Amino acid sequence: MSVRGRRYRYVGPADLLTAVPPGSGSRRIGSAAGFADWAAERTGAELIEPFTFVVGMDGALRLAPRRSEHVACAGGAAVLSAGEIHFTRETDRWIVDDVSNHSTGYCPDVCSWPAVALALERAELEGPSGFTCEVVFRRCPGCQEHNIVREDDFVCVFCGSDLPGAWNVDPEADT
Repeated sequence: MSVRGRRYRYVGPADLLTAVPPGSGSRRIGSAAGFADWAAERTGAELIEPFTFVVGMDGALRLAPRRSEHVACAGGAAVLSAGEIHFTRETDRWIVDDVSNHSTGYCPDVCSWPAVALALERAELEGPSGFTCEVVFRRCPGCQEHNIVREDDFVCVFCGSDLPGAWNVDPEADT
């Protein structure tokens, strides 16, 4: 299977992008065993919370502790998706029980799910059939601020302008 989908560039605060250190601290997860090894390095408190994730342009799942910036998890690069992900330990394996596209640094569209599904499949991790929490991002054509649309209310919280129905956060994004 090939990696396809919209390429999301970082659209958050510039100071966070310039502060991304080399070797950002994220871990590429290529297998269930690789995830289990990474999880064994986490504390019990860390395992209770969701993790920051990105799907890199290579289609690989990358994880970092929850309070990590998505741009750091991605090493400053463009991604196929980003958000938060939570794992639960079953008797003999880890599964993904909760995953969202909640990343205000990349603002990925809900249509980025197939990239996440493929990354989970490649990492041999079972997950849900879609985002368990879909976040709808839009850029206001009036004030240019990024918005999270809640309850289908497509109105900018900053200036009151109508927001478009289609994803428009990064006009230079390629599909």
